[in-house]
Amino acid sequence: MVAKRRNLQTNLGGLGVKAGVGALNSGGKVLRSAGFDLPALDRESLERAARRRTGLDDLGDWPIDEPFARLLESYRNEARLSTLGRVTVRELLVSLFEQLLYLEAERARSPGIANDAIVAPVFVVGLPRTGTTLLHGLLSADPASRAPRTWEVMYPAAHPNDARGIARARRQTAVRLALADHLVPEFMRIHAIAADLPQECIAITAQVFASIQFHTTHNVPSYEDWFEREGQELAYAYHRRVLQHLQVRGPAGRWVLKAPGHLFGLQALLGQYPDARIIQTHRDPLRALASMASHATVLRRAFSDRVDPAEVAADWTARWAGALENFLDVRSGAPAERFLDVSYEDIAAAPIATVERIYGFLGWRWNEQARAAMAGFLAANPRNKHGKHRYTLAQYGLDRDTEVDRFRDYCERFDIAVRGDG
Repeated sequence: MVAKRRNLQTNLGGLGVKAGVGALNSGGKVLRSAGFDLPALDRESLERAARRRTGLDDLGDWPIDEPFARLLESYRNEARLSTLGRVTVRELLVSLFEQLLYLEAERARSPGIANDAIVAPVFVVGLPRTGTTLLHGLLSADPASRAPRTWEVMYPAAHPNDARGIARARRQTAVRLALADHLVPEFMRIHAIAADLPQECIAITAQVFASIQFHTTHNVPSYEDWFEREGQELAYAYHRRVLQHLQVRGPAGRWVLKAPGHLFGLQALLGQYPDARIIQTHRDPLRALASMASHATVLRRAFSDRVDPAEVAADWTARWAGALENFLDVRSGAPAERFLDVSYEDIAAAPIATVERIYGFLGWRWNEQARAAMAGFLAANPRNKHGKHRYTLAQYGLDRDTEVDRFRDYCERFDIAVRGDG
């Protein structure tokens, strides 16, 4: 399978991305017309592949049957996957089973990991495109803090915890990200990702098939409907276990975590982390909505031949508005001192000063080492480093007046001025 993945990457690079993908998808259409739907997307073959790759058998006792069955049903009936889409989905699902197997094996070898405490983690939360990524990167740049890096999230327990194992995980992550960049070159303009950059929590909870990641990348609305109705205890219980494993592997530090997706599960988050502190970012939602739609549209077009940008926008706008409303309802019943509100404008205009204010809220010591590390992060990750991401509400069929009404209560509660959509 490793050879097949390398061959796929080589073929895409040698033929040119569009030609290679086009040939693959055209061949898949011929096979489907003949009654073959390849590659297979059924649980038995996916688990078998993961067990063969890892040499492991125990997936643990995580209650993944229902989320996985619902996800698979949505992939089959709703996602409208191209052949490339089926190939990448199969690879994704097998890799998620692999990480479950590795994590359970490590826990069996070191059961004491279960006793490792996660103390007062900090979560950066807000609608997409409200500065959460920049703020997370700044906070995690402080050597005293700790954030899950992309390579750690992809391989939380798959490699020996030594220099050689870590180097191997980083190399494998870089290869996977390079292939993703070939397939979705526009994505880096929207959301930068690299092996050593901090990673979102939705990539962690995806490993038990409980994440908004799936509906972002593919059209799986029935699965997403179910996910949003669930309490998400499974997602956050697994999230805690992954943090325990990463914490034991080191380095030590204060956990700084991030995902707009936490808007969908604040009750479960607080249930798992009762001492968590929440930094909520805020921005004129009209300036974020079209970007949300663009993000999902760009990803889905890489894996499906039929993507309607207006359909994507209408769906996600309603979902994010509902998630925000539910989040704020739960927040209203939680201790106010656990939350701090930060504006996107402050993050963009004065990032270091904004972080210094956050340190005051958290009771963390502010020093020149932290300041210098954050200045270095800003220099290495300038705005629009990979090109400017352009979008408008009208481009995605969104009506300004409708969206102003939809988010009116939110904007009034946090005194957010609604200016436009660009």
